[in-house]
Amino acid sequence: MLEQPYEYTARALVEPDWRRLPGFADVTVEQWRSAQWQRVNCVKNLRQLRGVYGDLLDESFYADVEADQAGRATMSLLLPPQMLNTMVPTAVPTTAAMLADPVRRYMLPVASDRLAGAAASHPYAARDSLHEHEMWAVEGLTHRYPTKVLAELLPTCPQYCGHCTRMDLVGNSTPAVTKLKFDLKPVDRQAEMLAYLRRTPGVRDVVVSGGDVANLPFRNLEAFVSGLLEVESVRDIRLATKALMGMPQHWLQDDVVAGMTRLASTARARGVSLAVHTHVNAAQSVTPLVAEAAQAMLAAGVRDVRNQGVLLHGVNDTATQLLDLCFALLDGAGVTPYYFYMCDMIPSAEHWRVPLSQGQTLQHDLMGYLPGFATPRIVCDVPYVGKRWVHQVAEYDRERGISYWTKNYRTGIERTDEGALDRRYTYYDPIHSLPGSGRRWWADRAVDPVAAEASAAASRQASVAQLG
Repeated sequence: MLEQPYEYTARALVEPDWRRLPGFADVTVEQWRSAQWQRVNCVKNLRQLRGVYGDLLDESFYADVEADQAGRATMSLLLPPQMLNTMVPTAVPTTAAMLADPVRRYMLPVASDRLAGAAASHPYAARDSLHEHEMWAVEGLTHRYPTKVLAELLPTCPQYCGHCTRMDLVGNSTPAVTKLKFDLKPVDRQAEMLAYLRRTPGVRDVVVSGGDVANLPFRNLEAFVSGLLEVESVRDIRLATKALMGMPQHWLQDDVVAGMTRLASTARARGVSLAVHTHVNAAQSVTPLVAEAAQAMLAAGVRDVRNQGVLLHGVNDTATQLLDLCFALLDGAGVTPYYFYMCDMIPSAEHWRVPLSQGQTLQHDLMGYLPGFATPRIVCDVPYVGKRWVHQVAEYDRERGISYWTKNYRTGIERTDEGALDRRYTYYDPIHSLPGSGRRWWADRAVDPVAAEASAAASRQASVAQLG
């Protein structure tokens, strides 16, 4: 056989044995499959974390978690047993194995993961890094793209990712971040969203998110989606839920499956595409229960179940890790790999982020292995622009880690901005990933930004002259 950089091997999915964890040693299969049991037994604090792992982990690990929660964490702890069980899935966990585990790295952050001091955050990091709040047409409804909107129905999830891009709104406040709150009652907020869509026929595509729609009582979710299906212009509806992976038990409940079947039937009758989007970042998270939940949604009649992951250092930033994940999703669960996003520039996230150049290399290395319809695009969510394929960059200063992007539409806040389509928008690589000269430029900029910008301009002019 011709040797390839990546050798494909079909792998059967395995549900890790939760009984290897002291806190779950006596849990029955019936309990494990119960969404209610999963919710009641989520880990929300250090005491509950000790209750799961006990003496398997050193005190230093618990202290590391505690230090992060008391310091730089932008999300509080919320970990369903299902997610905990996919950390170190093939062995009894040790401290070293937990620290190295890719799921642990983004779902259960520790202080020692993060870069020290000011390096933990990029100088241009922001809590609403994509400026979604600025683009609310009505409370919770972001109108960023010409034909698409994002409906944030609620500010909670069944599980909290450490790198959450909506960390300014979603979840409980932490010592580092006081969370924003919706002003309107949910029923009033949803009514305003539907009213906006009825009077805005240019919108055809609605992403229903939050938070995670799995935290919404299903009757409420069904009522909102039914309202969307009555809006004549709406032709695509996507339900966003990491819980399909983090708590698949929710999507396997009889009332949820029956409700999704009703919605899918109505959508088909109206010619509307109803899909489920989930968020899986590591192959080991794709278990038989996840596959069962995905297949239940497809059997209910949704058009697709798709995955939108996030590219994270130490989690999935090699071609092998990404391809293993994509094949586990596609072959094992019937989930279509769709996007991998560059990690957004939120505070204290530099240890997770990778440079644009690495995203471009990974996109190159994925090509040719997967079917075309299931080859994920690696995209950069550029502030004030939106999703851009990593190879769409207009200009890229690799030395300083500054990429420049253009766009072909106005966002909701640029209706009268004549220069919006001519402007260049910036995105930044993590500074620690830059060559020495680039790191020095950023250090100089912190002291004398005018001189640093003049140096950058001179360098760019010299490069242009050399090319000419």
